[in-house]
Order: sequence, then structure tokens, then C-alpha cells
Amino acid sequence: MAQVARRMEMSDRTLRRKLRSICDHVDVETPIEAVVWAVRRRII
Repeated sequence: MAQVARRMEMSDRTLRRKLRSICDHVDVETPIEAVVWAVRRRII
């Protein structure tokens, strides 16, 4: 996760917070579930 954060020019903690916010918004527990949620709705 640290590599992704660096590539996005943010701290690891900020990235984790953003992921948690997204998961909370779509009412899922993990980022993988958020991806599945988006695929099922044809968002991605």
C-alpha cells in the first residue's frame, strides 16, 4: 500500500483513510468488496 500511496503522492495513512471512506460510503467492509460493488453496478 505504501508504494501506491507514494505513486499517488500522498501518505500511506491518507490512502488508508480514503479507502475506508469509500468503503463506508458504499457500505462494504473491504476495498475488494468496494470493487465488486462498483463492477456489479457497471461503474468500472
